[in-house]
Amino acid sequence: MALFGRGSGTWLTSAAGRRLLPEGWLSGPMPWVIAIMMFLMVLAAAAGLALGFAARGLDAHMSGQITIQIVDANQVRRDDAARRIATAMGKLSGVESVRRIGDAEITQLLQPWLGAGLADNDLPVPAMIDVAFAPGAESGIKAAEATVRAISPRARVDAHGQWLTPLAGLIGSLRWLAAVLVLLMAAAAAFTVVLAARAALNTHQATIDVMHHLGSSDAQIARLFQRRIATDALFGGLVGLLLASLVIFAVGDRIADVGSDLLGSVDLPPLAWAMLALLPLAGTLLAMLAARLTIILALRRRL
Repeated sequence: MALFGRGSGTWLTSAAGRRLLPEGWLSGPMPWVIAIMMFLMVLAAAAGLALGFAARGLDAHMSGQITIQIVDANQVRRDDAARRIATAMGKLSGVESVRRIGDAEITQLLQPWLGAGLADNDLPVPAMIDVAFAPGAESGIKAAEATVRAISPRARVDAHGQWLTPLAGLIGSLRWLAAVLVLLMAAAAAFTVVLAARAALNTHQATIDVMHHLGSSDAQIARLFQRRIATDALFGGLVGLLLASLVIFAVGDRIADVGSDLLGSVDLPPLAWAMLALLPLAGTLLAMLAARLTIILALRRRL
């Protein structure tokens, strides 16, 4: 009687308690269904985290940069304006670097669109100057624009940050989509646990009746099923995390091979991997809570 007594809190961890549910370890489809859910959840979470860190990196890298173009068919006047603008930019506060892009480099950039023949045939190209501001000194862009216009009315200032606005909106939408997918996968996993808990109750109804007659409480019975479901959920979560990590590493290698600065910024730092590693644990806790509530409510309705 002490094994199932209401005052006993240790019967659940005994060998006899573990033999009350005769199925083998990881029996049924629930661990594999949870593994699939966790696989999709980790991929969605990784995409959202990568986009978030990429957006921060791009904003920090590009929001403080401008490109100055001097469009003038007179090469002597164009070069003189470029020299004076570069000198003036170097004197502004908050400027980290000023770089004049050479004509040869611009010609090389134009070759894919104009062809080697046109690009090398003394085609007039604008003078271009890249200016990078120190972090927090983006307010100096206004002063830079005023200085450039005062030196040459033919010069145009392009702030890199203005091109980030549509991209930032797209990244924000994709991050919300990733968050919704994670929540949907978590809800689907919880519903799977609810169905598995109800099926386990129906399968072991005779055993539960005997335990009730021997004095076991609903909470004690719920802990018995809760531990079995938690084991299955943890196994499925770890399998899903492992498979998703392999996919993430494979996709990361493909992105690195592309060599794009924009795609290259989509990366997962150690903090993101730590957050992904917590998902199986969070999924296990969710499964335990769903199983406990389902079983206790079902037992109360049957009494």
